[in-house]
Amino acid sequence: MNPYRSDQPKQRSLFESDETANPASLTPNAKVAASEAHDPSSADSLAALKQLADACERCQLRSGCQQVVFGEGNADADLVLVGEGPGADEDRMGRPFVGRAGRLLDRMLIASGLDRDDIYITNIVKCRPPGNRTPLPEERAICLPYLVRQMELIRPKVIISAGAAATQGLLDPTAKITKIRGTWREWQGIAVMPIFHPAALLRDPGKKAPTWEDMKKVMSFLNQ
Repeated sequence: MNPYRSDQPKQRSLFESDETANPASLTPNAKVAASEAHDPSSADSLAALKQLADACERCQLRSGCQQVVFGEGNADADLVLVGEGPGADEDRMGRPFVGRAGRLLDRMLIASGLDRDDIYITNIVKCRPPGNRTPLPEERAICLPYLVRQMELIRPKVIISAGAAATQGLLDPTAKITKIRGTWREWQGIAVMPIFHPAALLRDPGKKAPTWEDMKKVMSFLNQ
């Protein structure tokens, strides 16, 4: 039995629909329907959840990006990698981790005996922040219900939180990636391994060796 798995009740959505902003304008049945229509926890599949994400305009990021980058990969994956947010290449192509950092990630996976089809890849926010800036805490909070529901539907054994923004969004808003990386944590009953973001490895190759050690811990856990 995996000690990190949990059958605890699903987390409630952080969303409130636009229509419910003026409750007097809706009948009780309409209020329920409007709330459910915008609630990620109501999606019964990744495809249905993606449709909700594609239509989301809950924060300012959607108005400044080309498209929502929902995520991709194995819907039954034991391993999910969560990054920070889409960059320019990802925003253009609608896929996560397809730029230089994505190519490095591919090599990291191959070295670990995996490829992209074996895992699921997504981000803490689904829309590109302007100028590739770090997502704001409120942006992460607004987008988090989509990630929560993705994890409920996929039910992975391990989440890799790649970089400070993903780690802070999942685990602790004050977390320092330099201190927390390489140590097992837990989120919603799932084991989490924080690592340096692949983009950080491109900027500082000295981070590659410790990241490889972190990846070996993940593979050891999965192979138990």
